[in-house]
Amino acid sequence: MNFDFKEIATVTMILFAVIDVAGSLPVLLDLKSKVGQIESGKVTFVSGAIMIAFMFVGESILALIGIDVNSFAIAGSFIIFFLALEMILGVKFYKDDSAATASIVPIAFPLIAGTGTLTTLLSMRAEYEMSSIMIAIVINLFIVYITLRNIYRLEKLLGPGGINILRKVFGIILLAIAVKLFTVNAGITLGK
Repeated sequence: MNFDFKEIATVTMILFAVIDVAGSLPVLLDLKSKVGQIESGKVTFVSGAIMIAFMFVGESILALIGIDVNSFAIAGSFIIFFLALEMILGVKFYKDDSAATASIVPIAFPLIAGTGTLTTLLSMRAEYEMSSIMIAIVINLFIVYITLRNIYRLEKLLGPGGINILRKVFGIILLAIAVKLFTVNAGITLGK
């Protein structure tokens, strides 16, 4: 196995930008206030399993059930859209109050191992070595784990006012991401 540290750094930064755990902080804090606890180990493990599995068999599984990557991305955009509406308007669409399931949906998927991350992994396979991608996934999962483990400290640091401001601002950003994800992929799907 040949390690190209520049390639590993590049892939790590691409994944870091797409996963955007820092940008997801308001969503994570909002979900923590609803469910009481976020199981950081479970989120990290499930996110990693989803990313690695999808990188190897994602396109085949989607093709097997007759779904293209664009349709998959559109479905993910709806989940992100409703999360954004919750953050901006203060309404509640997500009714599951169980911390165990909240760690999987919506945190592990679609926030961390979302459609953007999964489609990015598929596209990177053609350009980068598999070993570099795997190392980048592990580095990003470590960052996700550290962030989730310290969510209480981050909450105290920001305070209620800071969290509320972040929630509204990132809610609008998340809404814009959902709309962009929908329009780009709907345009591709309709253009076929």
